Amino acid sequence: MFDALSDRFDGIFSRMRGRGRLSEADIDEVAREIRLALLEADVNVRVVKGFIARIKERAKGAEVAKSLSPAQQVIKIVHEELVATLGGTSGKLAMSPKPPTVVMLAGLQGSGKTTAAGKLARHLKSQGLHPLLVAADLQRPAAVEQLRVLGRRIDVPVHTAPDGGPADPVEVTRTAFEEAARLGRNVVIVDTAGRLQVDAALMDELRAVREVARPTNSLLVVDAMTGQEAVNVAVAFDEAIGLDGVVLTKIDGDARGGAALSVKEVVGKPILFVGTGEKLEDFEPFHPDRMASRILGMGDVLTLIEKAEAAFDEEQAAAAQAKLRTGRFTLDDFLDQMQQVRKMGPLGNIMKMLPGMPKELRGAEVDEGQLARVEAIIRSMTPAERDDPSVINGSRRLRIARGSGTSTQEVNALLKQFKTVQQMMRSISQGKRPKFPIPGMPGL
Repeated sequence: MFDALSDRFDGIFSRMRGRGRLSEADIDEVAREIRLALLEADVNVRVVKGFIARIKERAKGAEVAKSLSPAQQVIKIVHEELVATLGGTSGKLAMSPKPPTVVMLAGLQGSGKTTAAGKLARHLKSQGLHPLLVAADLQRPAAVEQLRVLGRRIDVPVHTAPDGGPADPVEVTRTAFEEAARLGRNVVIVDTAGRLQVDAALMDELRAVREVARPTNSLLVVDAMTGQEAVNVAVAFDEAIGLDGVVLTKIDGDARGGAALSVKEVVGKPILFVGTGEKLEDFEPFHPDRMASRILGMGDVLTLIEKAEAAFDEEQAAAAQAKLRTGRFTLDDFLDQMQQVRKMGPLGNIMKMLPGMPKELRGAEVDEGQLARVEAIIRSMTPAERDDPSVINGSRRLRIARGSGTSTQEVNALLKQFKTVQQMMRSISQGKRPKFPIPGMPGL
């Protein structure tokens, strides 16, 4: 998501940086291009109008006129207004002073609500909480079983209707609190039913479940792929049951970003979490400032650090730092680092978080299959070869290629890339800054 919008902003700002002082005509031109970019991203028209008006007012004011670098100041203004449009500050789940905290998830069918329930449970569990999943979606076939499967994968109990008992979501929700008390669970996540569209039957059922659950947080799960229509859905749910926040799913797809940029300003409810992929760990709190930086191609170092802290083993990280200081880097180290980085998620997403990454690399598709071939090549080497690749001659290359199911050309390419990475590591150990693009990244 946001790739097309990021490209448009990149083009606008690149042209603007080449100019000295900015005239009112220049600012009007930039505002017009930003307006078109936002409309193409399916952002709500009312939101676009307010956004452009605020930018033009600030850009034509004293803060830009007195600036030594007007172009950079305009970029700063756009960034700040994007942050405000996305919600300003990061929202958080409200926690009940008297457990359990109840989170009720609502949304249309197909929005990823049940998966979001599992992801949220995993996230809260990682924060030291003890969630209970409640299967109150009795409309969609297999929804209950899907939640059971997710619960087993993350080791979180799932409360369901008794076998052979009445399929009543209100009763399932009511008995969930007894189960939570029995199991010592301090967070109850209620997965409710959805429909293909907003209708009276859906809202009546949600009101009945809400009356029993008395949720601390009522969250709407919205598919980012629905674009601006997601805002209309959010308005309807908010009027019917009252919302406290939004969970935006599937932002890793080719959605244009209209939902994320519209929902807070139109509905007045913050985006609390985003689903960034299909895996259960692809779920993170929504930070408006970080998302604005990503949109403008400024990277997202804080999220990258958080992902690294979650993925990297502390002992391995300490050992890697010690080796980095010595400037010694082997193929075993290269393989270890590659495996740790892969735990952080798709490499294409990680590239987008790196500040200063060139546009052509930021949007590059990294061949994950290539990474598997690199691993196979390294594992086909002897310990001595991994420690000192200079001993690998022609016959050894042929043996390694056969053992890894690759070609000698691929083995040669890896060894060449690795030699460049070694040189880069030596530069880092000497306090020098490496230049992008980073050589040795497979597939780039």
